[in-house]
Order: sequence, then structure tokens, then C-alpha cells
Amino acid sequence: MVSRTHRENKMTKVIEVNCETGVVTERDLTAEEIAQREADATAHAAAEAERTAAAEALAALKTSAKAKLVAGTPLTEEEAATLVI
Repeated sequence: MVSRTHRENKMTKVIEVNCETGVVTERDLTAEEIAQREADATAHAAAEAERTAAAEALAALKTSAKAKLVAGTPLTEEEAATLVI
């Protein structure tokens, strides 16, 4: 059985297709499915924010390391590690 959620219904409906019989059923999401969807969305947003913060921190570290190289000042170990390939 395959389930798909309708975007045009603000993701409150599910269409289930029984591949063996071809019977198509449309139903409302259960409270548990809605709660799980909301939990998944929250977890995804948190993970995305974490990835964005990590990418920004790495970019700032690389910028700092490059500026220090140009200025001839010593790098921290962390800055040097970003430049090692």
C-alpha cells in the first residue's frame, strides 16, 4: 500500500492505493500522523539551522585564516586545519 499526502489540502488528506487491487482510498490524517508530521518538520528545521550555522562558522574561519595569511600573522590550529587539503 502506498500513501501520498495532498499538498493542495494543506497536507490533511492521504491517498492510499492498494497496488494489488487498484483500490484508491482518500482519508483524513489521524491525530498521530499530524503530530508525527509536525515533529518531523520541527526536527528538519532544527537540523537545517544547525547545518547552516556550521557552514557559516566554517566560512568565517576560512576568511579569518586567509586574512591572517595575507597579513603574515600566525594561524590558530583550527584555522590551519581549514586550509589543509
